[in-house]
Amino acid sequence: MGAFVEVWGGRGPELVALDGERVTIGRSVSNDLALTGDRLVSVAHAVLERYRAGWTVRDLGSANGTFVNGERVTGERRLLPRDELRVGNSRLVFRADAHPDEPTMRRAEAPPRLTPREHDVLVALCRPLAAGDVFTEPSTVDEIAAELFVSAAAVKLHLANLYLKFAVDESARSRRARLANEAVRRQAVTLAELRE
Repeated sequence: MGAFVEVWGGRGPELVALDGERVTIGRSVSNDLALTGDRLVSVAHAVLERYRAGWTVRDLGSANGTFVNGERVTGERRLLPRDELRVGNSRLVFRADAHPDEPTMRRAEAPPRLTPREHDVLVALCRPLAAGDVFTEPSTVDEIAAELFVSAAAVKLHLANLYLKFAVDESARSRRARLANEAVRRQAVTLAELRE
């Protein structure tokens, strides 16, 4: 199978094949991928383009931006299998067969080894990402503690270990958000886990 995107909506994922060299995304029905029910999507929001080396995404000056794995797209960005795109309140997961010339070192770095409780903390931290809002903050320490029925001190200890394992710098602003982005990027948590 070639490249496609999973479009996550209220009824679960819908698979949309990426046919041709260029696929436009927007709220207008004239787009190749029309997200007519999402009011935060611009009429012409973004475009996916196929090159010899693979697919890229480019924002078309949308009002709310285009994001890949939580990072705002500026210019053109290459897509890797399992990258998550956020367009308005819509989530798209890019899927593609590996390109025969693609070096294996380009694959996303695997997540570090986690204890079961560290994994639980990551899922609780990232759970707000499943809400579908574009600018979503990860859960607070108190929210994680309440969800897991543990103390805030225990959550802070697990977060400190996770910052080390995911190499989130102590001086980084919004460390919880950086950790959540790394956990999603390195596939330590999945959308299915966040929706449970």
